[in-house]
Amino acid sequence: MPGSHPPHWWDLKRASAIQRLLVFRTFALAALALLLPVAGLLTEQATGYIELIPIISLMIVFHIVSLIRYRHKTMVSTAAMLGQILSDLAFLTLILNASGGATNAFVSLLLLPIVFAGVSLGIRLLGLVTLLAVAAYSYLLLTMPEHAMHMMDMKQHFVFMGANFFISALVIALVVGAMARMIADRERMVAQQREEQLRQEQLLALGIASAQVTHQLATPLSTLQLLYDELKDSYPEEEAVQEMAHPLQQTASHLSYFRTLASAIREGKHQILPCHELIAQLQDAVLLHFPEQTLRLQAAELEGQIQTDAMLLPALLNLIQNSAQANTKTGHQILELRAYTESGQLRLSLRDHGPGVEEQRLARLGDVLQSSDSGMGMALVLSSASFERLGGRLALSNHPDGGAIADITLQLEPGPDETTDR
Repeated sequence: MPGSHPPHWWDLKRASAIQRLLVFRTFALAALALLLPVAGLLTEQATGYIELIPIISLMIVFHIVSLIRYRHKTMVSTAAMLGQILSDLAFLTLILNASGGATNAFVSLLLLPIVFAGVSLGIRLLGLVTLLAVAAYSYLLLTMPEHAMHMMDMKQHFVFMGANFFISALVIALVVGAMARMIADRERMVAQQREEQLRQEQLLALGIASAQVTHQLATPLSTLQLLYDELKDSYPEEEAVQEMAHPLQQTASHLSYFRTLASAIREGKHQILPCHELIAQLQDAVLLHFPEQTLRLQAAELEGQIQTDAMLLPALLNLIQNSAQANTKTGHQILELRAYTESGQLRLSLRDHGPGVEEQRLARLGDVLQSSDSGMGMALVLSSASFERLGGRLALSNHPDGGAIADITLQLEPGPDETTDR
């Protein structure tokens, strides 16, 4: 898209999870750098805070390296995100250990890594970060000086603080984790709805364009037919005139078929067809349209019937055409079709012996329009839409020995006996 650019790492509305983590860490380091001198002056314990300088310096170096590596990345691996969160947990533990341990007023900062883990990691890794945060707090609690534990009988107080931290960590992990999953599921659903809407808009645009082309071809085709009739009357023995008859007749036949097809689609006409008849029609169509290809059929006695419309056979022929084109690239002439019924479904598996499909395109074929030299863009979208309209689906994959496989699933319709029983 012109003018579009990746979000800046400080743009929280558009930033990724790791970019948000970098932003918060930047503010935290800036706050530490400003507050440490003030805290040293107010508490008159500057020597104690000097011990934090090497830790904070190391944290700053780590943060700069992370900024350089991840500031422009919107997607990182789970291991990278886990490493960043665990690093923050480790640095926080070292800073707290050098500045009072469990008695530090900011010890609850150990809960922040749990929040980031809940938003950006899975349940298991969230549990791991929660356990490590509790372990870090327990370490700070156990390594407190003895005089702090005995002063004013604070031992029981610190035990309750530890229990409070454990409960807080557990609640945050459960609540934040659940909310993050809910938000992710909702965003995924919204994205799917947007994709489906885009797909329907593309199909509508294709339908309108097809109707316009069919309508616009009718007039020039009629003119050509009139010119041909005049030429035929004037030059009945001319070979070139005689050769024009078949192409014109074929074009008129296709145009009439498209009109009939469009009318059937508009009226929503459906019919019940036995499975074996569908396969027989498909075999006849392959012999007619692709005589150079051999359809090797593997099918047992197909029982049952399916609901069809005017677009089902053309949708199957689109797949046959794609497979035939793939075969020509490798010099093969055999298409393999396996048909069987299972679990109330008619399943067709069509395999070619072509070069296969690129993995990066495989998952999106049939869902959205893709530019392609092999004709596997628009045809697959239309075929997939036809199958889905009848309650079926199309799945594409590559065969381990080469070539592509198109798996079509169509729902079987109950027969008269089954309908009566119900």
